Amino acid sequence: MTKHKIYTMSFASVYPHYINKAERKGRTKAEVDEIIRWHTGYSQKDLEALIEKKTDFETFFEEAPELNASRKLIKGVICGVRVEDIEEPIMQEIRYLDKMIDELAKGKKMEKILRSS
Repeated sequence: MTKHKIYTMSFASVYPHYINKAERKGRTKAEVDEIIRWHTGYSQKDLEALIEKKTDFETFFEEAPELNASRKLIKGVICGVRVEDIEEPIMQEIRYLDKMIDELAKGKKMEKILRSS
């Protein structure tokens, strides 16, 4: 079976789009980074190194230090598909991140995006 194209794309090539989407709506790069760190368990230093290295999406998520257990609370539709129904693990992680960035751009509070009580 052929891998989806996004798996081989570098995280660094998509990262600026996350930031642009957030900034167009008055949010910040720091908030984007906080979401990514919360989701993956990477430190800021590690995140910057992975971007510099142009790590692909598949490796980015496979090697994540600690995927946040609360990410399973993320529900909703992204690209016409319910994130909670995606069966392929890496694609689901990518879509969880997309969903959180969308929520950020829509003005949701960080506590809600990060599924905090």
